[in-house]
Amino acid sequence: MWIVFALLAAMVSATVVTLSKAGVKNVPPSLAFAIQAVLIILVSWGAVLWEGLLPEITKIDRRSWIFLVAAGVLTAGSSLLTFRALSLGDASRVSPLTNTALIFSVFLAALFLKEKLTWQVLLGAGLMVAGAILIATTKPSDQSEKKESSTKNGRPASGATIYESKPSA
Repeated sequence: MWIVFALLAAMVSATVVTLSKAGVKNVPPSLAFAIQAVLIILVSWGAVLWEGLLPEITKIDRRSWIFLVAAGVLTAGSSLLTFRALSLGDASRVSPLTNTALIFSVFLAALFLKEKLTWQVLLGAGLMVAGAILIATTKPSDQSEKKESSTKNGRPASGATIYESKPSA
């Protein structure tokens, strides 16, 4: 059953990337992430309340709190970096690179969680890295180049990102 949930999560994640890219076209990436983060909080705490798990919060040990807080901070950092990348690049090229996280996950799980690395896992990870690099380094289509370079009165064409990659002080 875990495979079904993992594949559903992948489908939802792909949809999130597409919607996020559309959302950051005219919105600063940090603001776009903050909007999504509020909704994540509402949905996640709604699920906790729905499942009646709120009393369980007092049973979480100190070590688990440290891991969960650290993971939360890193999740927020990862999302901010992803939104910045999406504001600057094509979703079809950004997403494969951000999804190389699975390769890092495989090696971190082996190192810290003592999970076994088989030749199949290593081969699969290698193929995924090769695929991500191939996709990310492929030259964008002529259509997207024309869209990015077209300007009207010194301003980006409609639908282009209007925010610079460097935040103003």
